[in-house]
Amino acid sequence: MKKHPQSSLLIGLHSVDAALNRSPESVRHVVIADEARNPRVRDLAARARDAGVTVEVQPREVLDRRSDRQKHQDVIADFIAQNILAEKDLDRVLDSLPAPALILVLDGVQDPHNLGACLRTADAAGAGLVILPKDGSAGMTPVVRRAAAGAADVLPVLFATNLARVLRRLKEQGIWLAGTTDGATQDPYDMDLGGPLALVMGGEGKGMRRLTAELCDYRIRIPMQGTVNSLNVSVATAVCLYEINRQRRLQ
Repeated sequence: MKKHPQSSLLIGLHSVDAALNRSPESVRHVVIADEARNPRVRDLAARARDAGVTVEVQPREVLDRRSDRQKHQDVIADFIAQNILAEKDLDRVLDSLPAPALILVLDGVQDPHNLGACLRTADAAGAGLVILPKDGSAGMTPVVRRAAAGAADVLPVLFATNLARVLRRLKEQGIWLAGTTDGATQDPYDMDLGGPLALVMGGEGKGMRRLTAELCDYRIRIPMQGTVNSLNVSVATAVCLYEINRQRRLQ
């Protein structure tokens, strides 16, 4: 499988299946293991061929090597991501978002499983864009894509060279910034989150960087009633996004 310079590797049935369902034109090449006995693998290969995608059969050890020994379920694919954006694309993407805009900003989420889970939740909750700093965040790795269960292949993801500059641009476009931080005094349940909004989540451990927090219009916290004092960032993201959804449904 000759790798395109801008391609990503999709690993596992779910990731490849989601890509074929949502954007088959972006799947360049599928490889399945000749030892595969799972009928889902054979069905996926048939659908890929029907979509005009080249399908190659190789010994399982070839897939082991190409996937860096990750659990591939006898299928990998070469995928050209159409949804990865740069700062220059920001205004164009903002113009295309349905109103009221809902954006997720992840300031420094470094664990690929957390990032994938956040992308999956953002897609499920109807966010139109996810923004990540170019440095200090997990990239769009095969682990991220697998954890995202297909969301990483279709949800617009913008990598910001200068996150503060991007956040200022969001504010100029009438989008409010709501950031989660331990020092906040307001709960998301007591605030009006129904307008154009970017939810800003900090990374594992340190949370949001100082300048990111200073740019937020609101600072919110999730109330904790047990003995633990914080939630995993992907869980906290889900709590906040679905509270925003709840409020918008009521409106």
